[in-house]
Amino acid sequence: MREDKSKKLLIVKISLALLGVLVIILTINYLPAILELTVSIDKFKSYILSTGKFGPAVFILFQIFQTVIAPIPGEVFQIAGGYIYGVFLGTIYTVAGMLLGASIAFYFTRFLGGSFMKKLLKKKKFQWMMSLMNNKKLSVFLFAFFFIPGMPKDLLIYLAGLTSIKPLKFFGILLVGRLPWLIASVSIGSNIYQKNYTLTVIISVIALLGFILGLLYKDRLINKLSGLGKSTT
Repeated sequence: MREDKSKKLLIVKISLALLGVLVIILTINYLPAILELTVSIDKFKSYILSTGKFGPAVFILFQIFQTVIAPIPGEVFQIAGGYIYGVFLGTIYTVAGMLLGASIAFYFTRFLGGSFMKKLLKKKKFQWMMSLMNNKKLSVFLFAFFFIPGMPKDLLIYLAGLTSIKPLKFFGILLVGRLPWLIASVSIGSNIYQKNYTLTVIISVIALLGFILGLLYKDRLINKLSGLGKSTT
């Protein structure tokens, strides 16, 4: 039984390592082209639609790529999702891509990249994250960071893989925390396409205010939450 479990774990680690190499290669080769596509929402839409019935799968791949590695704000693809597919399908495709990308990042750290993440967290600017790992309020901390705009969300997905949090609980927190703002971004894209500019401006202003407040109070929130407790999750 233990031998079978060890073999399965080895297969998972090898698969994640190969996936990591593949992502690096794809990033080097295609990142400039991806960045060029994201400059124009109409250009991005034309590209997605040119792939025919594979359009939703290609769009989801873009969202996965953004979550795992690309230095592109997630809002770019969320707005594009609403512009291309509308609020309902745009939200579904964006959520699917976000969760798949988050799964790759989470399990990569948990099974393979833990030592790299620990070395990264030793740097002064990331030391506040070390207190998160053994914090009894880990769930509160994660929800706050996923919900409040302007927080380092993608990096926290990798960090969560180092903690003892159960995967199902983590992905539930991620989904609930990010869903409201994700829907807001998708709605902006949908309203832009429908030329409903009044509603677009209202949602955009609310989102922008949330983002600014998140940036202004980020350090205060980090200091408060990171000192809540030291016992394990």
